[in-house]
Amino acid sequence: MKPTTAAKPLRADAERNKLKIIDCARELLARKGLEITLDDVAARAGVGVGTVYRRFANKQELIDGILEQRLVDVLSRAEVAAEADDPWAAMVDFFEFMCRHMAADRGLGHVVLGCDDGLDRIAAVRSKLEPTIDTLIQRAQKAGKLRQDVQPGDLFTLVRMIVAGAEVADEVDEDNWRRYFALVIDSLAAVPDRSVPLPGRALTPDEIVSVKNRLHGRSS
Repeated sequence: MKPTTAAKPLRADAERNKLKIIDCARELLARKGLEITLDDVAARAGVGVGTVYRRFANKQELIDGILEQRLVDVLSRAEVAAEADDPWAAMVDFFEFMCRHMAADRGLGHVVLGCDDGLDRIAAVRSKLEPTIDTLIQRAQKAGKLRQDVQPGDLFTLVRMIVAGAEVADEVDEDNWRRYFALVIDSLAAVPDRSVPLPGRALTPDEIVSVKNRLHGRSS
């Protein structure tokens, strides 16, 4: 039997192309989410579509590799929060971390809140993340700080609401989500503290019209 040989390293120009493809894909995923295509990536990177397909068999393979580490970072943050001395502050901090990063990176938001079809590496990380989030919720409830009727599925829905709001209003005010994050935290607290005013501001009527026009593909 012939001895196996190690895979040949990529030529310098091929390695540069691969890194450029990954960087451009990461940028597109952050701006547009999982709806991007390999054609989009090729156009952004300034290479032929065939070059992209030689490096990645399909879109799922590219996404799985790029967003796995982003989800690992979320898991690491959750694991630290699950060991914190103050369960309520830790849960709020993690909740804010998730909203902030998913508001800035639509691809991350889609893999956290979406399905894992064809994304095996991401699915493996999610399988560890979900029970860790459950632990955060249970600890905050045992401490008497989180409403006892809150369920883990509520956090999924609330994060989705905040991130969806960020996606539609980001061109008007990219930090607008923080106002609604504060409202959600207030509603989750066993004993709400309303001594601190809401951050930011509500959108003006003209800004709301602008957001609606963009959502429906109309010019302002």
